[in-house]
Amino acid sequence: MTDSSVHPTSEVAVAVELNGEHVHATIPAHRTLLDMLRDDLGLCGTKRCCAEGECGACSVLLDGELVNSCLVLGAEADGGVLLTIEGLSMDGVTDLQEEFLAAGAVQCGVCIPGQVMAAEQLLQTNPDASRDEIRDVMSGNLCRCASYQRIVEAIQTAAAGRRTDA
Repeated sequence: MTDSSVHPTSEVAVAVELNGEHVHATIPAHRTLLDMLRDDLGLCGTKRCCAEGECGACSVLLDGELVNSCLVLGAEADGGVLLTIEGLSMDGVTDLQEEFLAAGAVQCGVCIPGQVMAAEQLLQTNPDASRDEIRDVMSGNLCRCASYQRIVEAIQTAAAGRRTDA
C-alpha cells in the first residue's frame, strides 16, 4: 500500500539558509538536494557524478555535516543551513583551494568541489587531523585522476596555515 498523500508529481516548498542567504524554492517532492542546487538554484559547483553516493563529488555541508547531496531529498534540507563550494569561496579562492592548486591535486576537476567540502568539514571539526585521519575522512571522495597523495598534502598544508594564522 502506498501513501497517496505524496504523489510523485507533488511539489514542496523548501526554505534554507544557503551560503549565508535565505532562499526559498518550490520543487518536486522527489527531487534530490543535488538537483535542487543545480537545476532550481543555479549552483553548478556541486558536481553530479555517480548519483549513488559512492564518489563524494556532490558533497555539501548540511547543518555542518558532510552529506552526499545526490542521496538527500531537497525537502529534507528544509529549515537547514547549507554550505556549497560557491559559499565556501564567496570571497575568492579559499586556502584549501589554493593548496589544492599548489600541490598539483587538481587535474580534471570533477571531484575537487566535493574534496574541498570534505576537507573543510574535517578542518572545522579536527584542525589537527593526522595524515591517517585525513585519509580516513577523505576516503568517501573518489578521484579518477588518482591525486590522493597530493590531496592529503594540500589538506595538511592548509591545516598548518590555519594553525599559524590562529
